[in-house]
Amino acid sequence: MWPGGHIEHRESYVRFVLDVYLGLPETPARSNRRDRLCAEQWFAAGVPRERAETALILASLRRLGRPMERKPLGRIRSLAYFQPVVEELEQEPLSPGYAGYLRGKWQQWNRQKDS
Repeated sequence: MWPGGHIEHRESYVRFVLDVYLGLPETPARSNRRDRLCAEQWFAAGVPRERAETALILASLRRLGRPMERKPLGRIRSLAYFQPVVEELEQEPLSPGYAGYLRGKWQQWNRQKDS
């Protein structure tokens, strides 16, 4: 049983997390075994999919908002890159309004990228 009374199937959770991850800029074109293991560990630890998604979006937006004059960051090579942000959101959850704001910013970035 998950928070809020929802029963989550591991496979659907893992697929969801990996789909979000692979949809981010600067991530690999395909996931690997380590990425899958990381998503499975998040599932086993009870990380709600909304927190996982928010952590991925937040970390990605932080990277995208990095000042241009700073040295460029390398590509993201693993889902584990996002683990500290998952932990950060566990310790200090975002308000639902701010999480929604981040999703809106993410959608806006995606629309701009596609135009």
